[in-house]
Amino acid sequence: MEIKSTKLLYTIAMLVLGLFMILPFLWMISTSFKTPNEVFQYPIQWIPQKVTFEHHLKVWTGKESFLIYYMNSLKIALICMIGATFLSSLAAYGFSRIEFKGRNLLFMFYLSMMMVPPQVLFVPKFILFDKIGIYNTHWALILPGLFTIFGVFLMRQFFMSIPQEITESAFVDGAGHFRIFFQLMLPLAKPALATLAIIDFSWNWNDYENALVFLLDRDLYTVPLGMQNFILEFNIDYNGMMAATSAGIVPMLLVFLIGQKYIIQGITGSAVKG
Repeated sequence: MEIKSTKLLYTIAMLVLGLFMILPFLWMISTSFKTPNEVFQYPIQWIPQKVTFEHHLKVWTGKESFLIYYMNSLKIALICMIGATFLSSLAAYGFSRIEFKGRNLLFMFYLSMMMVPPQVLFVPKFILFDKIGIYNTHWALILPGLFTIFGVFLMRQFFMSIPQEITESAFVDGAGHFRIFFQLMLPLAKPALATLAIIDFSWNWNDYENALVFLLDRDLYTVPLGMQNFILEFNIDYNGMMAATSAGIVPMLLVFLIGQKYIIQGITGSAVKG
């Protein structure tokens, strides 16, 4: 009986915390349908007195249409997600299933690169991208986005949880590394692949700093940079910004809803064996 009471209390506590976490999102959606005069009214009116779709229409049909920013972000996020998921799993297979001298030392050195702040690399990347002619193009975001240290770590941990006997028996049957990787390991790693894909998509969709540094032309802007259109010379269009932000979270919600059943399974599976 005490156990049931404790679980009930935990459930209620988590429910209250969850409600507090979604309050900003509810305010964002509510503000996008308000008039400018209602934005900072106190006490807060969660349901607008007069619901207006003007700001949502302005986001898509205004002078600076959000559609081009949407398409740019989708292009970058999807290419990076597919490339990073494949390359990370390929590298993780090498670190977990191919024996070579200094493998663990090399992996620890590779993993230590996570301690380097990404801001430190802005100047070297700027010089490099300018030299090879990809500065102020989407390739300046796509090429670095294809490689993720966290992705290699996540996939390696999941591959390490797969019994070694499975790959050994495949070798006995005459399968090579590529066949084992594509036909055996990848199908078993669907939860981890889905988890990495969702996380990587979110990272690239929300990437503001790299887009700010490496993109100059407005027609190359991504969704985070497009938010600047609502910061005017003397004031901020909060209604328009909230409408654009509401539209900006839709792709991430869709990706999460599609792959949510794999997330917990993928993370727990990656933590089984180190």
